Amino acid sequence: MSRYLKLMALLAIPALLLASGDNKMAEQYLELTGRETDFVPRLFNFVLLVALLYYLLANPIKEFLKNRTSSIAEQLAEIEKRRQASKDAKIKAQEELEEAKAKAKEIVEDAKAEITLVKEKILKNAEQEIATLEKVAKEKMEIEKRKVVKETTANILNDSISSDDIPLDAEKIVNIVTKEVA
Repeated sequence: MSRYLKLMALLAIPALLLASGDNKMAEQYLELTGRETDFVPRLFNFVLLVALLYYLLANPIKEFLKNRTSSIAEQLAEIEKRRQASKDAKIKAQEELEEAKAKAKEIVEDAKAEITLVKEKILKNAEQEIATLEKVAKEKMEIEKRKVVKETTANILNDSISSDDIPLDAEKIVNIVTKEVA
């Protein structure tokens, strides 16, 4: 790059020296060349400068632009790849969300079904317990009834048998017991 700067400086010095001249130089130019203006030589110098610059800078500029184009294309490809990856990730996340929603629905339905089963089981167990308690209560009532009958019979018999005045036989005892129980 420094080579190009040196070349540019070398080409710019004569132009600066000529541009700083005064009117005397224009008169000298007219005497030397016979022309009032130096348009043709300047045009020639300009064309020569452009050709030289093209010769020296065309390939590096083309190379720079090619590299820049390829780097931009690579960046665009990378951005497109990232965009596609984010699109895929979004689609995957949406699918997972739908799966999670379906799973949540399924869990809720299973929980409702399980609640129903548990409720039925509890009701069934409660009914069985009630039936068992009623049966136990009936049996206790029967036992208490028998107990009361035995106690009453024993009291009557003790009262009847304890007296020595009355002779009792088995038939009379049965009659007395049946009258008291009834």
